[in-house]
Amino acid sequence: MRRIIPSVDIRRLSMLAAAVGFVIVSAAVLGACGPTEEAVEEDTLEIVASISILADITEQVVGERAEVSYLVPIGEEPEEYEPVPSDFRAVSDADIFFVNGYGLEAWLGQLVENICRTRVVAAAEDGPTIALEGTEEPDPHLWLNPEHVRDYYLPAILAALTETDPDGEGYYRENAEQYSQKLTQLHEYISKETQSIPAGRRVIITSENCFKYYAEAYDFTCLGIWEINAPEEGTPQQIARIVDEIRDREVPAVFIESTIDPRYMESISSETGVPIGGILYSDDLGEEGSGAETYIDMMRHNTDVFVKALTD
Repeated sequence: MRRIIPSVDIRRLSMLAAAVGFVIVSAAVLGACGPTEEAVEEDTLEIVASISILADITEQVVGERAEVSYLVPIGEEPEEYEPVPSDFRAVSDADIFFVNGYGLEAWLGQLVENICRTRVVAAAEDGPTIALEGTEEPDPHLWLNPEHVRDYYLPAILAALTETDPDGEGYYRENAEQYSQKLTQLHEYISKETQSIPAGRRVIITSENCFKYYAEAYDFTCLGIWEINAPEEGTPQQIARIVDEIRDREVPAVFIESTIDPRYMESISSETGVPIGGILYSDDLGEEGSGAETYIDMMRHNTDVFVKALTD
């Protein structure tokens, strides 16, 4: 079952942390690391994930045997998130803290450096990577290829769960096998659906260039106004470059992302006359009613948006 750390509380606590952050954070951390701290035996595990996507993948394996929460609220970019005191407490109270790794959680060090008991697991960090443009740093968005979720995320999550809770191993393995089959079906769905897009129209243009793994898996070109973790975002030079790409390639549509200010792409759409093809989910799941409330639904939604916008 998934428990969301309320975004209202996070924002209120952010204001408090600005005034007395060091004292509060230190208290939270030291409370987790005191010499008499003992793991509490409970009926269910307490698991925290960094982002909603990881929380959903984990839920598919733990079923009713654990309670899962996540830190970065839906609608916020994980790369730019700032931990608050409630996050320290949530992680220190957890049995496992699942993160993506590969630099997605740039704030991770300050959050976990003094957490003693909680096991931190980077679910993506055995997976193959694509470098960020102009660097040797890996793009962390491996989950945008469902085969990577099946082949790397799922085994890492399963291994951590079975080591932490050996009594649940059979239950976790059965759930993981069922979810693995669903991920294979998802990959087959995306492969089949995207075949209808003509070769010259297989271009994904977003604000942040984060669809590299999807593009590699399903034979697209992907371009962004800026690269992930770029020092500047939405500069006139970056926008002019994308405008030129759109005109040179005669792309039929551009896209906005749920966690990015849409005004950048709206401006480009207005300048080029190329319509916005829809909203994509890359860093988070969708709100209830969005049709992207789970990882599988999110990936199907993105695929359906691509197919409709790039074939019409």
